[in-house]
Amino acid sequence: MFRSIYNTFVNCFKIPELKSRILFTFGILAVCRVISFIRIPGLSGTALSNYYNGQSNAGGGLMGMYNLFAGGALEHGAIGTLGIMPYISATIIIQLLTAVWPRLSKLAREDGGRTKIIQYSRYLTVLLCLIQGLVFAIGFENPDKIFGPNIGRLVLFSDDHMWWFLVQAVLLMTTASMLLMWLGEQITERGIGNGVSLIITIGIVARLPKMFTGLHDMFIPAGGIEASYHVMGTGLLLVILLAIVIAGVIAITQAQRKIPVQYAQRAVGRKMYAGGTSFMPLKVNYAGVMPIIFAQSILMFPQKIFLILDQRFNIAFFGDIARALNEGALLYLSLYALMILFFSYFWVATQFNELQIADDLKKNGGYIPGVRPGQGTSDYLHKAMTRITFAGALFLTVIATIPIILFKELGIPYDVATFFGGTSILIAVGVLLDTMRQMESHLMMRHYDGFLKKGRVRGRF
Repeated sequence: MFRSIYNTFVNCFKIPELKSRILFTFGILAVCRVISFIRIPGLSGTALSNYYNGQSNAGGGLMGMYNLFAGGALEHGAIGTLGIMPYISATIIIQLLTAVWPRLSKLAREDGGRTKIIQYSRYLTVLLCLIQGLVFAIGFENPDKIFGPNIGRLVLFSDDHMWWFLVQAVLLMTTASMLLMWLGEQITERGIGNGVSLIITIGIVARLPKMFTGLHDMFIPAGGIEASYHVMGTGLLLVILLAIVIAGVIAITQAQRKIPVQYAQRAVGRKMYAGGTSFMPLKVNYAGVMPIIFAQSILMFPQKIFLILDQRFNIAFFGDIARALNEGALLYLSLYALMILFFSYFWVATQFNELQIADDLKKNGGYIPGVRPGQGTSDYLHKAMTRITFAGALFLTVIATIPIILFKELGIPYDVATFFGGTSILIAVGVLLDTMRQMESHLMMRHYDGFLKKGRVRGRF
């Protein structure tokens, strides 16, 4: 098996076009990593690094999650602190607006409409970058508000020149984020894989050294201290768990329900189009990683709010709720699971338009065997999507809670636990599968064997 994979990689570099695309992608990703290390002038990166080193034993929190998607740029105080997230947020906002705003929905179906919508996403990205950049710059000026009271002073400028720090920090972070957006588009157009997704993935993969350091400290602690974990016990269980999680993510990512579709013979003008049989793939995990991101983002704010209320008014009730909403508490896990289920269906409801699909099938002479065209087809698709979304949502819930349980209940270091589930493993595995599919298509066109020749998930869910 490993020899076959090695031969496939060698074949990738035998095709000049594919070789140039792979090398171009690696070069652009290297530039993206450099952006994550260029420090904002006047900002103490050492204090931020010390803060995040302490967070590895205290959980991620809001800043930890943002640092993950920024590829570690936030902990270095780098110009790439905003990362690619403003562009992703803008794209999600435009997608949701397209689903609920008839004018945008009509524009998306027109010729050249998709280009206009991408343009709107870029304009919104600039606005979000300026807003988020200003928030971070003010946060760096007042670090105790967002990082806690023990981080110390971050800005090295004097108070008289603080305005200049705010201006340059906002401009540098906005420029770096827009540059990352452009680099991602260049990868998509001239490289291999989805550029924006690869930029996030390379930021996640860049945290592997921290994970290996955490694993080393678990089993071989410094200073001659006796290890709390044993390789043949905890180590073996972690390896088995990782294999099961990766296999499950691959299976659910590739899993789909194939709806058979038949097309009747029809005449258009003087041309006669023959009928045929095809299928409509409905993904089991249609929402991807979005429900987990939404649930994490929303659940982080109530705990902070109740904690501030408890400190200000000294009311025990607020303190009890704040503790119950701590990451890993029973109430937190229950709300987390329910919100993942809710947002899985919410995303499908806004992005999967069964009425439009049924109408398009009817116009093109297609129908599902045994189902009436029009409203009957729409109801059938709605029922099928509801059933398979439940399976995908349950899977997301299990994957999302694994790192929390490992960290809170078993005491596994946070940097290690995040690689056994949650957004990290879902994004990394999903993006790598998509990139391998694109590489495979280039190989198959030149009559080479691909990566996934014997690894496709078959069957119906």
